[in-house]
This record gives sequence, C-alpha cells and structure tokens, in this order.
Amino acid sequence: MSTTDGTSPCCVPAGSQGGPATAPTPAPVPTARATAAPSYRGQVRIEGAEFQLGDAFDEGYPADGETPVHRVRLSTFHVDATTVTNAAFAAFVKATGHVTTAEREGSSAVFHLDYAGDGADVLGQPAATPWWLAVRGADWRHPEGAGSDVARRQNHPVVHVSHDDALAYAAWAGKRLPTEAEWEAAARGGLVGSRYPWGDDLLPRGRWMCNIFQGRFPVENTREDGWSSTAPVKSFAPNGYGLHQMAGNVWEWCADWFDPAAYASVDPVDPTGPATGTARVMRGGSYLCHDSYCNRYRVAARSSSPPDSTASNLGFRCAN
Repeated sequence: MSTTDGTSPCCVPAGSQGGPATAPTPAPVPTARATAAPSYRGQVRIEGAEFQLGDAFDEGYPADGETPVHRVRLSTFHVDATTVTNAAFAAFVKATGHVTTAEREGSSAVFHLDYAGDGADVLGQPAATPWWLAVRGADWRHPEGAGSDVARRQNHPVVHVSHDDALAYAAWAGKRLPTEAEWEAAARGGLVGSRYPWGDDLLPRGRWMCNIFQGRFPVENTREDGWSSTAPVKSFAPNGYGLHQMAGNVWEWCADWFDPAAYASVDPVDPTGPATGTARVMRGGSYLCHDSYCNRYRVAARSSSPPDSTASNLGFRCAN
C-alpha cells in the first residue's frame, strides 16, 4: 500500500481492487526473445549496446533500490513507440474474447477526482490512500466506472489492465513485455545519466514534456500540461529513440519480478531480474505522479505492484 513518505509503491494501490494483495505462484520471467513470430509494426529498433542504468542523482526512494548505477549489455531489441491504446486492446479482445482481471473481479481502482458517479458504486477506499476508490464496473472499457467509456479515447493508453492481461495481449500480438533493463535503456533515448527521457530539466524552456499531476496532490490538479487524466499516446514529443511518453501518463508493466536489491547483483548481459517474487516491476510514472508524493517520473525510478493490480493509471507497451 502506498504511504505519504514514498517508501513503498506509489500511485497504484496494492491488489486488483486496492485491497491486500495475495502472493501469486512464482512464474519464470519471459525469455529475452518472443516465442511467437515477431511483429515489429509500430516498434522502434534499439541496437545492441552497453547501457548505463540507475539513479545518477541519488534522488530515488531508498526502498525502491534505484542504485547503484551499473552497466549492462543488451542485445538488439524492438519496443513499441507508444503504450498499447484502447483501439489496439479492443482488437485483441475482439479476436480472442479475453476477459480482463478487472472485468472478472467486477471492480478496479479509480482516482477520486476522475470519478463522477454518485457514490453508489464505490465499494471502499484505502485508509492510507483515500484518493483511490474501488469502483464497481470500472475496467478498460469503462475507465471511471458505469457511465464512462473509451469511445472518444481510442488513441489513449488502455488502463485497468493487470500484468496477466498485458502478457495475454503480448502473446496474441507476437510480442512480449520489455525487461526492466530494456525499458530503462529505451526510455533514456540515447542520453547517459539523465534525469528524464529528454534531459535533466523538468520544464525545458518552460514547456511541459510529460503528463503528470500539477497543483496540490491529491485535491487539485491545475492541468498545466493540458490533461487531468490520461492523454493520447502521442501528446508529447518523443525521446531520442522516437518513443513517446516514457515518463508520465500511465505506469507500464515490465517482465521482471521486483526486488529492491536487484541492482546489487544484476546480470551484466541481458538481465531479466529475479527468478521469483510477489510483485512485478512498473516503470515510467503516471498522470498522478507529483514531486510532493511520487517523484517516480524520473527515468531511473522503479516501482512495483502485485500482478493482479489494476487501476486507472496502469497500462503497458510491448517489446520483441
């Protein structure tokens, strides 16, 4: 569960409905190469090279394990230029009949300022993070619960998807989820040791470069970046590799199990993270990140959540 001091996972409540999480049966991390026929449409090729990863500014929360800065060598891989959109996920569901975790469980976590219902569908809210509401009927088709839909958000990132949902989509698409090392290497866009995908300044030339929370979290979002919730996946300029919104908008699932001590013994070549765990790595931050609470839109920032977690700020992109 999130805490105000930022020492545990932020922005996404624990468990699929914001309640206590149960430890899943450990499963192997997907291998570095897709087993299905690769599909590179809409992806960017990242050439194999040595990359420097980790927090060079020592700004991370100690419990997240963003240090030490370390070098890894990655084989050539491809990564989606954007997070998976509602339109793409709808095509997957139409083709496979997939029912998401949130749909099966009947509810998901919605940020309180996004909820416009009368309260009848609010099943509860965590005492430690009361800005999260467990909303009946909230799912990828209905991001804010009954009465909401994605008809006008086809090019927004799909949300309310669990790690299992992301794996199912990736397998259907002939892809996989990126490893944490691949994700950070791609997010850096060719920059070494930078704070953000575009450099070290949050507001270069006074311009917002990502979709995060402005104002007083969690009670007032001034929307200085133009958005109060998710933004279309190409709303902001891409990084040096041509990848959009590797900071903010939605958290992105990675393949790895999370371990705050992982960097102390990371494999130097194509690391895939711990063999087992209870939470999966999330990267990139979301539209709810704010420097007063969740300074995790930095490119080195790490977070995690149980694989069954779903929320209105949690999505993914694929790799190959």
